[in-house]
Amino acid sequence: MIENDYLLAWGVYLIAALGCLLVWLRMTRWLWRYLREPLRVLGAVLLFSPTVVDPAKDAFAPALAIAALDLVFQVGNNLWRAAADLTMYSLIALALYLLFVAVRWPLERWWQGRAASAKADQRTLRQRMAEDDEDDEPFTARGSRQRVEPRLK
Repeated sequence: MIENDYLLAWGVYLIAALGCLLVWLRMTRWLWRYLREPLRVLGAVLLFSPTVVDPAKDAFAPALAIAALDLVFQVGNNLWRAAADLTMYSLIALALYLLFVAVRWPLERWWQGRAASAKADQRTLRQRMAEDDEDDEPFTARGSRQRVEPRLK
């Protein structure tokens, strides 16, 4: 395989992997957030992690494809290398995800507290109208003032 064929094969694979990732994102959309996000990270790692096929040529291939082909056809000895690469990339990606969550969580709590305090300070339209009606004299439908007479006992 010449260099152009190698790059073309990787380009085709990346486009197909992006399509598979979009399907995976769509399939996990309904899940709880803290289950959905790690599953999406693991799906991306499975699709986009490379492994060395031929160390002499610096040739890489998708680790998931190499592991599957070595398992099914039982040829070559790249299964353990691909499994080790997948494990390493998965641990790195999950560690980065946990770091992202550790930064995001306090920011979200701060933002929700800020929104709750702003909401508590606002009066509703009904409350504003009730306060305005207490101060004003009653009006008719046309806007003119009604005559208010004292009660006689």
